[in-house]
Order: sequence, then C-alpha cells, then structure tokens
Amino acid sequence: MRQPKILTIILAGGAGGRLGSLTDTRAKPAMPVGGSYRLIDVPLSNLHNSGLSDVWIVEQYEPKSLNDHLVSGRPWDLDRTNGGLRVLPPYQGSDGEGFAQGNADALYRQADYIREYDPDLVLVLSADHLYRLDYRDVIATHLESAAALTVVTYRIGNNPSDHGVVQVRDGIVTGFDYKPEKPKTDLIAAEIFLYDAAALLQSLDELVERDGQLEDYGDQLLPYLVEKEKVVEHRLEGYWRDMGTPHSYHQAHMDLLDGHGMVFDDPAWPILSATPRRLPAFVGAAARVETSLLAPGSRVDGVLTRSVVGPDCNIEAGAQVHGCVLLDGVRVSSGARLRNVVVDSGAVIGGATDLDGAAEDPETGIAVVTATGALEKPSA
Repeated sequence: MRQPKILTIILAGGAGGRLGSLTDTRAKPAMPVGGSYRLIDVPLSNLHNSGLSDVWIVEQYEPKSLNDHLVSGRPWDLDRTNGGLRVLPPYQGSDGEGFAQGNADALYRQADYIREYDPDLVLVLSADHLYRLDYRDVIATHLESAAALTVVTYRIGNNPSDHGVVQVRDGIVTGFDYKPEKPKTDLIAAEIFLYDAAALLQSLDELVERDGQLEDYGDQLLPYLVEKEKVVEHRLEGYWRDMGTPHSYHQAHMDLLDGHGMVFDDPAWPILSATPRRLPAFVGAAARVETSLLAPGSRVDGVLTRSVVGPDCNIEAGAQVHGCVLLDGVRVSSGARLRNVVVDSGAVIGGATDLDGAAEDPETGIAVVTATGALEKPSA
C-alpha cells in the first residue's frame, strides 16, 4: 500500500495573552520550559521521533524570538534539501495576505501552498502543550477509520471548559463544544488534528463562502466537520498539560520535579533543542540545593529548593528561592526570599524582596515577576 504524503503545520502565531507579561516580547512557542528547552521543542521532537520531516511553522506574533531558536531546523534534523522545515510568516501582496484572525484563518491563508504541496494528510499541531505522542499511531487510526478528521483527545481532571470539549460514541466524535460553560464530558481536544487534505481544503472554502471570515478552529471548522464528515478520536494516554496560564506553566515545572510530569530525557524518545553551549551549572560551597533543576550557565550560592533555574541565572549567597521557576538571566540578590513565583528573563530581584505567590494570589497560588522586576498577579 502506498504510504500517504503527510504535511505537518505547526500553528505558532498566537500572542499567548493569558501568560501576561511572560509573552510581551516573545512568541508563546519560544517560552522556556524545563530550564533548557522551549515549548516549540516538544512538537518538533515528537515529529522527529515519529519520522515526519515535512514541517511548516506558521508565525505571526514576535517571530524573531522563535526564529532565533529555530535556526535552520538542524537540532530536529529538518535542515534538508527536499522537505524539512519551512517558516511561514504573514505577508502582503497576494491571496492569503495579512494577519490571521485565529487558527482556522491561519490555515486558510496557507491553502494555496497546501494545494501546491499536494499532501494526502495534513497534521495540524500547536506549540502550547507538554506531551509525548507517536504521530504514526494517529495516522494508523486515521487510515483504518477512513475519516475526514482524527482528533487526538485527552481526559482532563479539571476545567474542561477551558478547552474544546468532545463527545464520543464508539470512537466516533458526535459532538464538539468550544469552551462551553457547562461541559457535557471531561474529554477534550488536545489540539492535535489529522485531516484528510481534500476534506480540509474543501471545508475551509465552504466556511469562507458561508461565513465570510474564519477565526478559531473551535468556532467553525471543528463543528462543521463533525456535522458534515466522519470524525474519529485517537485517545492520548499519559501526561498532557496546556501551558496557557502562569499557573499551569508553574505547575508543569512542579510536576517535572515530582517525577510525574513531562519526560525530557528518555533516550528512546529524546526532546531535542537548539540550546547554546554554556559551562555546567555551578553550586557554591555555602549553597544548599534540594529537588531542583539547574540549567547550564547558572550559579547558586544561596538556598534553592524545589525550583527550576534557567541558564545564566545567579542566586547569590544569602538569597532563598523555593517553589519557583526562574527564566534565563535572573539575578536573585543576597537577602531576597522568593516562594511560588515565576520570574521572567533578565529580572533583578533586590535584596529586600520577600515575596510569596500564594499570599499575593491565593486563587492561583503563584505570582509573576516581570523582566523589569515588577510584580504582576497572574490570571486564573
């Protein structure tokens, strides 16, 4: 049987507004994660490990922050003469020009390029989540069911109304509600979609003709396909987390420290990254470090417990850091005490600082310190 021609499109253009100041100057997929990685590394590594090498990345918001990390796609073996990595920024001068109004609109603006490439299947991913998945299993589910769309689903323990909620019977998707106030199930769309290319392009054209404008997939595209075509699920087991809010971002790092979060260092399924070369982390003679991850280039001379420290951070002697996530280049001055805080890149924490995120925001349990050192209460 002929192997299908598969095109992967990663939608990486959103502003990530729910992350507040953490995405003021960077695209959400460029957000650091796990000390030494970026969010975009997760889908790119899953693709590499799945043997899929034709990858387009649709950009829009703060593309430089993402391009600086992607370089030519070499860390994921995507620097190829034929196929490989292709970056698609917004443009002017022809059909599809301008800024997209949502992820479905972003797909529609690439419709001519998709037709030119002529794939059999289109795998559409976001770069907002932590998970491990062999996309070949999704492809097998799709081909066996002869579906127009396969939705990867995940059973979530809390707040399904923050996501697209799916109703399923015998593997067939029978209903889809986008962020409903009263969800009918706890089964959500994990924002991993495998489309029959012809069905995708035809549906986009019909929706534009019907509605005049496309926005997010959950508002129009998914409900339309569920109504008109055969849509099936592929269930994702194991770990999955949306990284859309400061609270979920912080919790993902605590999960990592607890040993039940995303696995980055499995030799059989490595998460690859374009990490700059730095000296190993340095721990001073008077330092105390417990249950923490230290990125290369960091230095600890104070007390560090249950935290993730990014590259080029400096925790001075006399500083105390507990339950925190420090992005790159943070300096915590002697005398400062931080608990349950996410600190943005380059921030300098003064020695008189005594900050507990749980006290600042009891609802989420954390606080965010911006790159300027100012306190920003996170959104729920």
